[in-house]
Amino acid sequence: MKMLEDRIRKDGIVREGNVLKVDSFINHQMDIPLFREMAKEWKRLFDGKPINKVLTIEASGIGIAAVVASEFNVPVVFAKKSMSINLDYDNYETKIQSFTHKKIYNVIVSKKFLAPEDHVLIIDDFLANGCALLGLLELTEKAGATVEGIGIAVEKGFQQGGDLIRSKGIQLESLAIVESMDSATGEIVFRDQPQQS
Repeated sequence: MKMLEDRIRKDGIVREGNVLKVDSFINHQMDIPLFREMAKEWKRLFDGKPINKVLTIEASGIGIAAVVASEFNVPVVFAKKSMSINLDYDNYETKIQSFTHKKIYNVIVSKKFLAPEDHVLIIDDFLANGCALLGLLELTEKAGATVEGIGIAVEKGFQQGGDLIRSKGIQLESLAIVESMDSATGEIVFRDQPQQS
């Protein structure tokens, strides 16, 4: 998606260790008009799928997922990274390793909010090694729900997550795929994709 790629080129910051900071418009401060355009693109890409729920993981995916859920006119559910006293104890659980935080999280979704009749669109801000997505896929599998597709804002195409998810036969639509980036020069190269809006 050219609009997103242009914004990453303009405001994204490349750091050592394959870190791409997009916190000024995606995952700290959020550019809602940009999210709306992204949501419209995913609506087009997943047109005709019987999606009745959007699923993400806290925290950075929630903002994007909420705008996407609004576009699809369905609820959004987010997997929680910790148990709290206001959660029921009837949950699906898995463990996810975070690339960004270098931690392993117990991830929880209440059985009330993910069920066999659900047709899920998974949304997240980043795809690197694929750990978060594999965890969300495991939670939907435990629930007996159907994953209709996955929408990612920024995929690091030089890490294995995208190939791993695509090898499962799931429709994965990343709006910007970073082929390479250089922390010394700040250069970001995007993968050519079929023409989108």
